[in-house]
This record gives sequence, structure tokens and C-alpha cells, in this order.
Amino acid sequence: MRFHAATAISAAALLAGSVHADAQSVLSEASSSVSSVASDATSATSSIELPTYTPSKIKAPFLEQFDTLAKWKESRAKKDTKGSDKEDEAWEYVGTWNIEEPTVYKGMEGDIGLVMKDLAAHHAISAKFDKKIDNKKKTLVVQYEVKLQNGLSCGGAYLKLLRDNKALHREEFSNSSPYVIMFGPDKCGSTNKVHVIINHKNPKTGEYEEKHLSSPPAARIVKTTELYTLIIHPNNTLHIKQNGEQVREASLLEDFQPPFNPPKEIDDEKDTKPDTWVDEPQIPDPEAKKPDDWDEDAPFEIVDESAEKPSDWLEDTPLTIPDPSSKMPEDWDEEEDGDWVAPTIPNPACDDVSGCGPWEKPMIKNPAYKGKWTAPMIDNPEYKGVWAPRKIPNPNFFEDKTPSNLEPMGAVGFELWTMDKDILFDNIYIGHSVEDAEKFAQETFHEKHPIEQLLELADKPKEDDKPIKSPSDLVFMDDPIHYIKEKLDLFFTIAQTSPIQAIKFVPEAAGGLAAVFVTLLAVIIGVVSMGGSTPPPQVKKAAADAKATAADAKDKVAEAVASGTEQAKEQINKRTTRSTS
Repeated sequence: MRFHAATAISAAALLAGSVHADAQSVLSEASSSVSSVASDATSATSSIELPTYTPSKIKAPFLEQFDTLAKWKESRAKKDTKGSDKEDEAWEYVGTWNIEEPTVYKGMEGDIGLVMKDLAAHHAISAKFDKKIDNKKKTLVVQYEVKLQNGLSCGGAYLKLLRDNKALHREEFSNSSPYVIMFGPDKCGSTNKVHVIINHKNPKTGEYEEKHLSSPPAARIVKTTELYTLIIHPNNTLHIKQNGEQVREASLLEDFQPPFNPPKEIDDEKDTKPDTWVDEPQIPDPEAKKPDDWDEDAPFEIVDESAEKPSDWLEDTPLTIPDPSSKMPEDWDEEEDGDWVAPTIPNPACDDVSGCGPWEKPMIKNPAYKGKWTAPMIDNPEYKGVWAPRKIPNPNFFEDKTPSNLEPMGAVGFELWTMDKDILFDNIYIGHSVEDAEKFAQETFHEKHPIEQLLELADKPKEDDKPIKSPSDLVFMDDPIHYIKEKLDLFFTIAQTSPIQAIKFVPEAAGGLAAVFVTLLAVIIGVVSMGGSTPPPQVKKAAADAKATAADAKDKVAEAVASGTEQAKEQINKRTTRSTS
């Protein structure tokens, strides 16, 4: 077969041009659609009538909507720092609390929550249950709302269910108060998780030990209200939900560290490894000998004797010269400061030649180099394996088959420190009915959350309001469409003069275009295998398919954006209608 280079290049250019043009078109129209969504959200929020708060009629062992603070008592205890690196410091719970409406993205009229008012302060507040909550052989549901009105840079927003005992004095509630469950978000630095910690009683010793959920889900750090739900079933399974969606399922018997039940056997601390135990799996071959031609003294590199000085090498020209543009400072005193010497700069005469200064033959890798000889390794015939102490019965072994049967709980409390003020808590449900908790969420969280999301969307700066960024400063997650568009524009602009520089300065675009390259390669291979002097139908079809794919992608983006906007509007209208009915 004959190779028609012109045909192949034409096909490649046709397909690349189509893909680039249509990709830019898709990004441009998608960006316009997203801007339209924000514009629609702004106009929609101005006409929305917020639903009005109505106290729930749902019954539960504990249900709190913070109409008053009558049930709650602030602690003025001192924080227990014994055993910590701040043992010499005296910390008091001086942080203040208040009940008030949210100041950020208010989604319901008259909806009051408990607000942690101060930053960089220790806060503690608790409410006693009318009757202790005992979940033995029952499902336990813990659900509450968190609104991070100023975000969460470092601190916690979790709650504690306190153990019911005679020492439960709320005015002395502190970090050392015994609790049964700690549940909720916690973030500082790279740590970001939804805690589930259970204080479990050892039936043999009577001591309590914290059991932490392995691989907890991450908290959502947003300024809209977030709903956290913990469900512990009598069959020892656990579920965590965020905003009504399950994010983690776990087993109390398998997914907590340390485990609820200790191992049946443990290592014998008195057992020691015998002196004759061989635990080296390989040894140098004792029968191996160094070859006679092995030269251990041969250098790693040698002079390249075949090298010749380039014809344009300027051997008498210095590599650097005094900077002709520099001048002696006016305050320079040569009598006191000495002779002034101009700073040196690279000699421009060396820029366009192979080099300047004395020329020496370069070094090359020595083909005769072998280095230090060592005997090859072989399997050790005396190897006995990795030694481990023998196992003995664990004297502290016990088996709790129902760790879901928790200690009775007598109160709920927030004992927190944070670097962000105005964290709001609301709509706490603690009971035994998953259905009632979901119904409570429908009456509260799901009424206001869609409105808050729309307010958040409307609050985002428009394209015209955003500061102009250099393409190198863009972050993909800030605005994916704008990021891709700017990177592609920059890549193709630089590539017109220097493809190498385009790849160097915009590697993201080069990587993304790899997929296009594969398609081009397939087309060129098809052309190579064809005869004739005009582009065959397969090439035209490939180009047409590329255009069709780009058009289809453009339609899907527009459809997804439009669908998202309509769904948000429909949800808001539905909630508003329900609240006024």
C-alpha cells in the first residue's frame, strides 16, 4: 500500500480542528448556562416566601427545637488537662451560648437554634433527659443539624450522650464527664471526619474504653445546614447518614478500633527467640567466586577520547563579563570601601555558540566498569521463618455479643473548642424510631435546606465580579469549565509558536489532549491502509463523528444545567406551597 502523507495530514487537521472548535463551543455555552443558573437563582430568591417555623408534634425520649434554653445549663467547670501537654494551664468554659436565628442563608422564618458564639474559647452546655434513655434490645437514633455559618477551619461540632449516673451535675459538665457516645463532625488541618466514639464497659474489670469507628466519613464543610444521623441497631450494625443519604455502614463487632471484644489468645511475653533460630531467608552463595576478568578498580567514568572540540567553541572568550550597565553607587567611597568592581553577567557572546572558555573532553560511562563484586544470594537452607512468640489464652478475654446494648444515657451535651464562631445546632432527635426521625427531618431540614442551597448559589460571584486570574493561578475545583477553557486557550496560543513550550507550561492541556491524539492516530492508520489520492469516506465519517460527539456533549451539558435549575425551582415551589397550606 502507498502512504499518502498529504491525505493523513489533512485528515488529522480536519479532526483536530473540529474537536478544538467544538470543544471550545461546548465550554463556552456550558459556562453561559452556569452563569444563567446563578442569575436565575438570584431572581428566584428575591420572590421566594420563606416557610414559617412550626413546632413539631412528634414525640421522642428527647426532642429539642430550641424554643427556649430552659432545659439547658451552661457549664463553668474547669477543663481537665491532667495527663496532657497543657497540664499546667487552667482552662475554663468561658464560651457563651445563645438561641437565635441564623444570619447566613436563612431558609425558614422564625427558626431558632443554639449558637456557639465565641471563637478560640471552650464551650460546654448540656440538657438532662426527663427519663434516662436505655436502648437495650432497641434501635438508637441520634440526629441533629449543624450550620457552620463561618465555616470550620479548626474545631468540633459534635455532641455527646452522657452516661446516666448520680454524678451527672450539669454545671460541672466538662471533657472528663463520662459519656456513652460522641457523634458528629470534627475538623482541624488535614483531619476531617464524622466521629463515632462509643465508651464501652469491660465486663471483667468494670473499666471503660473508647472504641473509635474505623474509616469514618468526612464532614461537609459548608455554610448551609447539614443533617447528621446515627443509627445503631440491636443486630450490632451501624449507619451514618448525611442529609438523609447513607454515607457509612459498619459493624460494631468488626469496624471499631480497638475491638469491642479482645482476642482469645495473646502473645506469651515470657517466650523468647532461641539463639539458634535462623530468620535470614537468603544468604550469599558460599560456593560463588569472583570471575578472573572482574576489575573492581575500573572507574565509573572515563574521558571520551573520540570527542572533538566544536568548531565554534570560543576558547579565549570568558564565560562572564562585567555588567556594562552597572555603575558605581554614588555613596561608594573607594578609600573606605575599596576599589569598586562591577558585578558580572553571563557573556552574551557565548549564547549563540557551543561554549566559551577552556574546552575539555567530556566524561562518558566506562563500559568496563563492574564495581565491587559480591556473591549472589541463594535461599538459606537453615531458614526457619519469621519467629513469633507462642500464643497463650488471654486472661482478660471476654465476649460481648451485643455491644449495641449501650450504657443508659441521662443527658446530651456539647463540649467544644473551635476557631470559628456562630456555629448553630438545631432540631435534635434522640430516640428509637427511624421513621419518626425521618419525619422530623422532613418537617424541618428538608423544608429549609433547598432554600439555603438556592441562597448559596445566588451568593456566588458572577463572572463579571470575579477577579481576573492568571491561567497558572486557576484551581480546577473552583470552576471546572472556566479552568478547562482557559487552559486550552493558553495551550493552543503557545503551541502556534512552540509546541514544546506549550507542553512545558500547560501540561494539563497536553495530558487532556492525549485522548484526541489516540483518535487522530486511529484515523491516520486507517488512511495509511487505504489507497487513492483523496480522503476516503472513512476519514470524512471520522471527522463527522467527532463533530457529532462534540455536539452531543454540548447538548448534554445544556440539558443537565437546565434540568438542575428546573429541579431546584420545582423543589422550592413545592416547599413554599406546603408551608402556606
